[in-house]
Amino acid sequence: MTALPFLMARRLVQVGVRCVTLALSRWDWHHENFSQGREEFPRLDQGLSALLDDLKTHGLDEKVTVVVWGEFGRTPRINQKSGRDHWPALAFAMLAGGGLRTGQVIRASDRHAAQPKERPVHFQEVFATLYHTLGIDTSSVTADDFSGRPHYLIDDPGRYPAIPELL
Repeated sequence: MTALPFLMARRLVQVGVRCVTLALSRWDWHHENFSQGREEFPRLDQGLSALLDDLKTHGLDEKVTVVVWGEFGRTPRINQKSGRDHWPALAFAMLAGGGLRTGQVIRASDRHAAQPKERPVHFQEVFATLYHTLGIDTSSVTADDFSGRPHYLIDDPGRYPAIPELL
């Protein structure tokens, strides 16, 4: 059953859909972190690796960017309910395909996974990188809000460029 959403995603991309979002399970583990991880991580690993292999087999790996991330990082310490709570100081993102130079770790955390060890990568830089893979220049393209005012696609494009290590 886990492979079905990934297969559907590949088929949608194959017929020209430009953006596909998958929600696999529930990852907001404020309790029972270890038992939930033993159940969910193998599903994610199997489905994601099959999707990446499938995209490569169908010649789509350079055209499709796969992103795995959440809206928050997780506390470096386990709480009293054997879970981890929201931690905005540090998070992760995994990017694959899309013509990016992948297969590398960019930036690092301290030994407690609590704070960035060196220059952090901002979410806006990830967005700028994704727009770059679509051929969209975030320094010039805007979208109008409901009152007709233009807004850049990312906050402060001059401050948040695409991640150079990936280009």
